Amino acid sequence: MIPFDFEYYRPESVTEAVKTYEILATQDKKVLFYSGGTEFITFSRLNQLDAEAIIDLKGIPDCHQLELQGEHLVIGAAVSLNKITESQLFPLLGQTVRKVADHTSRNKITIGGNILSRFIYREGVLPLLLTEAKVKLAGSSGERVVPLKVVFDKQMNISPEQFLIHIQVPKAFLDLPFVSIKKTRMSKVGYPIVSIAALVKDKKIRAALSGVCEYPFRSPDIEAALNDTSLSKEEKIDKALGQLPEAIIDDLQASRDYREFLLKNTLLETIEALEATQT
Repeated sequence: MIPFDFEYYRPESVTEAVKTYEILATQDKKVLFYSGGTEFITFSRLNQLDAEAIIDLKGIPDCHQLELQGEHLVIGAAVSLNKITESQLFPLLGQTVRKVADHTSRNKITIGGNILSRFIYREGVLPLLLTEAKVKLAGSSGERVVPLKVVFDKQMNISPEQFLIHIQVPKAFLDLPFVSIKKTRMSKVGYPIVSIAALVKDKKIRAALSGVCEYPFRSPDIEAALNDTSLSKEEKIDKALGQLPEAIIDDLQASRDYREFLLKNTLLETIEALEATQT
C-alpha cells in the first residue's frame, strides 16, 4: 500500500501530458512522470519517494512504439523489457534486459523506467551507450531529439517537466557481434555484481558496465585498453582496471575485492567471446 494520497492522470497524447504537467505545476504540486510504475510503488512503500500527482505515460501510443523506422529502431519509453527481448529486433539489448528481473516483473518494467531508475544499476542503458542512440524528449519547450550521451551522465539528467518519449537506435548497430554477461550473487537475475554489454564496431570493442561503480558507464579509456594490440589479454585487463571512473563498490552484494576478481574474469570472458565472433 502506498502511504500517501496522490492524483492520477493518464494522458492519451504527448501534448495532453505536457499540458497536464503545466496545469499541475501552476498549482505548485509535486508531479512525477512514469512509464512503468513498479519503482514508484517500491520506493513509495519505503517512504523514499512521494508525489502529489502522477502522470502515467502508458496511455500515449508514441511511448509504445517498437519498430524500425527508416535508419533507426524506435523503442518507446513504455515498452516492457519482455517485449524488447521477444521482438529480437536488438539482440544485445534483449539479452541484457532479460536478466534484469524475473519474467513476471519484466512484463511490468519498461525500458524508460529502467533507464530513469533510482537504482544504481540501470542495465538497460548499457547497450544504448554503445550504439550512439538518441532520445526523444518532450516538455513545455516542445519536443527534441538529442544524443543519449548528452543527457546521460551517471544517470538521466532531464528536468522534472520533461519526459522520455522514445529511444532511437541506428540500424547499423543492431546486428553487430556482441556479448552480454551478468554476474550475480546467487541467481541468473537480480542485482549485478558485474554486468557487461559489449560489441564490436569497426574491429574495435565497445563496452559498458554496471554493478562495478555507483552508476553504469562506458569509458573510452577502458575501451582503449581493451583494444591495445600491443598488450596481452591479461595486460589489457590490468590496464582497463586502472581506468575505472571511481572506486569499485563494496556492499552487501559483494566485497570490493570479490567484485574486482569477478570483473577481471568477466573482461577476459568478454574479450575471448568477441574474438571468437571474428574468426
